[in-house]
Amino acid sequence: MTRGGDRVLRLGTRRSALAQAQSGLVARALETAHPGLRVELVPIVTEGDRRPGDLAPLGGKGLFTRELEEGLERGDLDLAVHSLKDLPARIPEALTLAAFPRREDPRDALVSDAGPGLAALASGDVVLTGSQRRRAQILALRPDVRVEPLRGNVETRLRKWRHSGARGTILAMAGLSRLGLEAVPAHPLEPAEMIPAPGQGVLAVQTRKGTEAEALCRLLDHPATALAARSERAVVRAFGGDCTLPLAALAEVTGDTVRLRALLATPDGTRLARGEAVGRNADDVAAACLEAMRDDGADDVLRALGRPDPA
Repeated sequence: MTRGGDRVLRLGTRRSALAQAQSGLVARALETAHPGLRVELVPIVTEGDRRPGDLAPLGGKGLFTRELEEGLERGDLDLAVHSLKDLPARIPEALTLAAFPRREDPRDALVSDAGPGLAALASGDVVLTGSQRRRAQILALRPDVRVEPLRGNVETRLRKWRHSGARGTILAMAGLSRLGLEAVPAHPLEPAEMIPAPGQGVLAVQTRKGTEAEALCRLLDHPATALAARSERAVVRAFGGDCTLPLAALAEVTGDTVRLRALLATPDGTRLARGEAVGRNADDVAAACLEAMRDDGADDVLRALGRPDPA
């Protein structure tokens, strides 16, 4: 849209500090790439932000994106910025993911004064996380620790951890970095110890198809990040596109080759199915990884979760 002679894009964002920091990064990148363009942030409170407690029965993480997508469809917004891990695998037909900017550190981190890695925890220590994926992987490695639920934005989780007496909590390195929280005692967990959520550390820039905003945003796309994002989201789609599954996936890109690792687990960490594949096509790599997971018992894990088998 044009206002006062300037080209202006309306960027929809959640109101949390992290969401606005991420949207600000995209806004500044667009303004730098397109001199004369102005990007306005439009803060929106989503249903996921309004509702307390477990969101899985209500639709899971899609509750954090629905109002933004509806604003795009109506034309109230020109683009929206999402944490890719919060975006359902299937999006409305009229919309597209126009760009995946360069990925931030995808790893999880143990935030704790105990020291680096889960091995630093003592038997009986309490770790806080609201993620079933993180819970499963913690208990698979350390069944002697206690995992208790925690929900809220990054600042809320850190505050609750500090006042809870718990030994630590698990947060995404990308969120800590984007909020400038370098002073937090965060110890990165390597994928061999904990595979991150599909899309963790990736921002997705969403627009309506065929718009000027889509064309302007395409310039922000980072090919290696886009390949990794497509590979990881293909795994999510194969399992029904459900953000609430205890599902982990990480694609690492070298040149035009992608190495994809994935894991499906029961929340208690007693049943895990792993897969790994290497290739160049996102869908082919995901299919090979899925087959490896099925060979490792993914169908049994799904049945234990009360879910149908993947297609």
